[in-house]
Amino acid sequence: MSQKPDHLKDIQPETVSMQYATNDGVSLAYEREGPQDAETVVFVEGIGYGRWMWLWQQEALVDEYQTIVWDNRGTGDSDEPDGPYTMSQMAGDLEAVLDDAGVEQAHVVGASMGGMIAQQYALEYDRARSLTLMCTSPGGPEAEPVPEETQRRMFDVPDDLDERELRRYKMQPALSEQFMDAHEDLIERIIDWRIDSDASDRALEWQGAAVQAFDASDRLHKLTEPCLVIHGTVDKVVPYENGELLARGLPNADFITVHGGPHLLFIEEYERVNTQIREFIDDV
Repeated sequence: MSQKPDHLKDIQPETVSMQYATNDGVSLAYEREGPQDAETVVFVEGIGYGRWMWLWQQEALVDEYQTIVWDNRGTGDSDEPDGPYTMSQMAGDLEAVLDDAGVEQAHVVGASMGGMIAQQYALEYDRARSLTLMCTSPGGPEAEPVPEETQRRMFDVPDDLDERELRRYKMQPALSEQFMDAHEDLIERIIDWRIDSDASDRALEWQGAAVQAFDASDRLHKLTEPCLVIHGTVDKVVPYENGELLARGLPNADFITVHGGPHLLFIEEYERVNTQIREFIDDV
């Protein structure tokens, strides 16, 4: 991941030295890049996705910060223990990664399920210097659920799709149709990455159980770290109202609205998102 891209089409993952942390017998794969004496930014991915999803953000920060990307349990190069999983287990996985890397404090950046893991992590552990929470939710009774149409597309797919068609079908609610049409080559590469590293069907269900059970709504006041909440107005996976709800409940949060931004706004709107993350972390 060392070559800085100028455009979306230029982004490519590059294999760096893989390291492994262990949490309660579960092996967790992570990569670390950037100046060793710099502050650390750790990225936490969404449900089912591997660490490739942070390519754009890692490239934007790696020259100034030590960056860590890792695979959640059940995903990519990490182990797939039997589930269902809990958010507390996955927060413990993040703690194991940072401990193994010798990181005392980190800026934690999470998206979707990764944003929930980040919240849980900051509630249970003390290494989070700041939180950046994108396209995510605090859970709880006031949270807007994933729209039924999106749930059907993610979990009730047609039987006649091949593997590539299946990935494209599931991904469509998370990106705009215009973006997918304009970046066909990139979408094909993303499908390759997803085939290579996505959670299996059973691990996806086990991660999904953690998402369904997550509720930090009555504990948000305890998250006193500087927080940045970023949410797109046309998010068809985690509705925009959840970002508003999250930001209102946090005592020290800035809220950035990405007008027209979809769920995967850190890909589709990566330049704007990167600018916001960099300015926020620089100021912490």
